Amino acid sequence: MPATPATPPPALRPYLTARHELLWNEADAFAAEHVASRAVRMEGAPGRVERKVADLMAARGWFAVTVPAAFGGLGAGHVAKTVLIHRIACVSAAAAAILQATLIPVGALLHFATHEQKGRWLPGVADGSLLLSIAVTEPTAGGHIGGIETTAEKAGNHWLITGSKIHIGNSHLAGAHLVLARTAEAGVRTSQALTAFMVESDRHGLSVPAHRPGLGLHGFSAGRLDLDHVRVPVDNMIGELGQGLSVAQSSSILYGRPTLAAVSLGIHEAVAATTTSYLKARPRYRGALSDLPVLRDRVGDMEARLRAARILAYQAVHLLDQGLSCDADLINAKYLGHQWAMTSAQDAMELHGAHALDREYLLQRLWRDIQHTHPPAGTGEVQRIRLADAAFDEDDIQWSERLAAEPAWAQPDPTAA
Repeated sequence: MPATPATPPPALRPYLTARHELLWNEADAFAAEHVASRAVRMEGAPGRVERKVADLMAARGWFAVTVPAAFGGLGAGHVAKTVLIHRIACVSAAAAAILQATLIPVGALLHFATHEQKGRWLPGVADGSLLLSIAVTEPTAGGHIGGIETTAEKAGNHWLITGSKIHIGNSHLAGAHLVLARTAEAGVRTSQALTAFMVESDRHGLSVPAHRPGLGLHGFSAGRLDLDHVRVPVDNMIGELGQGLSVAQSSSILYGRPTLAAVSLGIHEAVAATTTSYLKARPRYRGALSDLPVLRDRVGDMEARLRAARILAYQAVHLLDQGLSCDADLINAKYLGHQWAMTSAQDAMELHGAHALDREYLLQRLWRDIQHTHPPAGTGEVQRIRLADAAFDEDDIQWSERLAAEPAWAQPDPTAA
């Protein structure tokens, strides 16, 4: 695979600390040693779920990159999270997707779980013994949260959860799932009708159908959960009763969108590196294809998009680490990052001609993988509507600002001074 930049570009220096640069180098070395060879095998066996890469990342504590040290995590923040996903996605978007998918429910626990709940769940994430998923999307409702039909009914000291969820990242790897269910009668506003619950994967009544490979991200599990009167204790409820919409939306904005921007960025860099390498090596007219002005024009456009996407992705999470209001910036990084990577991938396919259609050639994998960063955490249409809300100053909540001011959203640590 053509090499992407081995050191952070100068344009990222304002956002990176020495620790971030160490993580950059660590992630690159990890991807070269452990991911590159497995990426080929993952592509050759799309019906299998990749588990070894998940184990290796878990052993490094990367699933707890934003978890405070008090719970065993790295406590390194959102820029660090972006570095890890971005660099791994340059080699395998599927491996990066495994990492980003667990980070979303981790964010929900950090912001809404009680101190006791954090102590129960987060150390397992930190030591690699527990991966998580977030289960919101449903077969009928899709990403329309207000249309959720999964229900949770109170039964003494337990809740009984019934329904189905689809497109659940890490569905076959997760030891517990953060499930959004309806806890109010019909007619109650969505903002008060849903509640979040942690559901362990070995709970009676929870089933996970066999893995079915998608168009791309081969090796990554994004499957279905079926819940038939699954009984969970009341202390598995995350946040307050009726606060599920806030749990889902805040996690999507603060974790889902920037992590997907990082996956898109990694794919984008690989597309650009693959294309320039091919054009330089392909002879034409006593030179190479890379000498032709008409092709250099296309590559120049690709490079412009890549540089802009890189800045957007890192600037947004830098603002988040600083506790500044940046919801729209996080949305924009995901929206434009995907759009630009899609355009570059299509240009690359055309610049390669028929060679791009070879199933064994890397570019085809990159083209298929980038399709997967469009729907999650809101399609382009959803992102544009949210950006229009920002333009008209109609945002009800700035999660980046609100959760920076109230990082726990729950009971404080009773042992704190």
